[in-house]
Amino acid sequence: MSGIEVAATDYHTAGEPFRIVTDGVPAIGGSTVAERRLAAGSSEEVDVVRRLLCHEPRGHADMYGCFLVPPDDDGADFGVLFWHKDGYSTACGHGTIALGAWAVQTGRVAAPDRGDVDVTIDVPSGRVVARVSVAGGVVRSVAFRNVPSFVIARGVEAAGAVVDVSYGGAIYASAPASAFGLRVDAGELPRLIDAGRSVKRALAGSEAARHPTDDRLSGVYGTILYEDVGEAHQRNVTIFADGEVDRSPCGSGTSARTVLLLDDGAIAVGQAWRNDSVVGTTFTARALAEEPGGVLTEVVGTAYRTAEHRFVLDPRDDLGTGFVLR
Repeated sequence: MSGIEVAATDYHTAGEPFRIVTDGVPAIGGSTVAERRLAAGSSEEVDVVRRLLCHEPRGHADMYGCFLVPPDDDGADFGVLFWHKDGYSTACGHGTIALGAWAVQTGRVAAPDRGDVDVTIDVPSGRVVARVSVAGGVVRSVAFRNVPSFVIARGVEAAGAVVDVSYGGAIYASAPASAFGLRVDAGELPRLIDAGRSVKRALAGSEAARHPTDDRLSGVYGTILYEDVGEAHQRNVTIFADGEVDRSPCGSGTSARTVLLLDDGAIAVGQAWRNDSVVGTTFTARALAEEPGGVLTEVVGTAYRTAEHRFVLDPRDDLGTGFVLR
């Protein structure tokens, strides 16, 4: 294997890592971001970079990040491909929040010293916006405005529980943690991971896991296990990909939860609700409007830069791109 050198900037959004690769990725074919996602997954030259950054010793089983790619057209500031240890996802809300902060802090998108600026990003599920709020030249918060979200199925039996399935840029199955005799607590993570994997496995290939118009977006991406904390206030843990744990409340998953809460009548359009994570961090969210294609949602959080990296792969290294223990 030849040597590799990759530059990246790390952020965390509500505790969830996000690694933005700024240099060292081979060219990725395709004319749209959705096409490039498929091309990246089938290119060994590209995918070796993902594995290098996700796998130990440079990453870990729950690592997350992105490759920057051209947008679909001039209407967006840039495009991104989201990745994790198991491949490439269709959406990432916490990543979009981090990208909004990064774009403003690096000057890629000009921002006022005080006020809001929109960072428009093409992702595999469509075009999203990170509305960045700045005060005194400092990023204070980022509002992730997602592609339209919608309910896919209610009351579906899976892994001995009854789940609801909804779309927020990716497809999520939601169930109360109590349906598995669990609480949303870090001390119960092994059992929460098992439950999330079981639900995803049970729904694989089912009609509930199909996107109604674009099969590239089909498949349950994550299982959201939640519990009520108070009025318009929940706590959740999202188990995504193959048993990965979201430390944040999950951005696109919060969009998927928002449409279910709206459908239940638990919130109204414009009403904010609070979603906490398994580590105690928080997103606030609301349904902005109902449209024929779904519900427009907004998820608000904050991201912080944690590191600047230059990763290398020595061709003499017997471990190559590394390993994953889980």
